[in-house]
Amino acid sequence: MRVAYTCPSCHAAVVADVPEPLGPIGCPACGGRLVPPADAVVGGSADGLAQVSRCLVCPSADLFVRKDFPQRLGVGIVVAGLAGSCVAWAWRDMWLTFAILFGTALVDVVLFFVVPDCLACYRCGARYRGAGRGRFGGFDLETHERHRQTVARLREGARQPASGESPRP
Repeated sequence: MRVAYTCPSCHAAVVADVPEPLGPIGCPACGGRLVPPADAVVGGSADGLAQVSRCLVCPSADLFVRKDFPQRLGVGIVVAGLAGSCVAWAWRDMWLTFAILFGTALVDVVLFFVVPDCLACYRCGARYRGAGRGRFGGFDLETHERHRQTVARLREGARQPASGESPRP
């Protein structure tokens, strides 16, 4: 199993293989060691993949299944299809317009079936490749919003002056 995460100490992007048996994961940038909880990975599943029960990087147990594909590239494909179809529409070529739109949709469907799944953490954004789905389902906006609001409150609390101090201008 491979994990991609942001190092908590130096904020560098790290891609590392999770050692068997579960042990510390090192950061090549700062040399820091991330010690995952002992219960984070449980045995194998029927498909032979390790089962992640919680995030190895942060204390969150909220993970979701997503496609292991860059979202920007996916949006770029859609925007390119839209731009191409608009140009064809401006040329008054209806067949080319729909050919571009259906071609873009076909690329999307093929990518959906070809690209593998990965697990992602709502809290820290760590991605787990080569891990079983386990009990986790797809993206849930309510869970995402809960974690986003928690981070916003923590940032706002750090900016608030302590009681008895005057606020900064």
